[in-house]
Amino acid sequence: MLTKQDIFQTIIANKEAIKNFGVIEIGLFGSYVRNEQTNESDIDILVDFVKEKKTLMNYIDFCNLLESLFKNNKIDIVSKRGLSKFIGPHILKEVDYVKIG
Repeated sequence: MLTKQDIFQTIIANKEAIKNFGVIEIGLFGSYVRNEQTNESDIDILVDFVKEKKTLMNYIDFCNLLESLFKNNKIDIVSKRGLSKFIGPHILKEVDYVKIG
């Protein structure tokens, strides 16, 4: 079973490819941050892109990259801009960002 550290290491190992999508922030939230993950847990990713890369195709391609990196896990990717005013504050309180510099 994956750990938060495994996910961070994979993101860091692929940071150049991730940055090519215009990612300026990427973080993990949910069960992996709380150390409550199970074999069925999805990986919850919060991401923010530079303005020029905030396109549907770029988002889809970025999702495909993450799905290829974490083949055996379901991935939920949320844009920081797409957070609802109701659940967004809770996510932002627990998100653990990966430094991709």
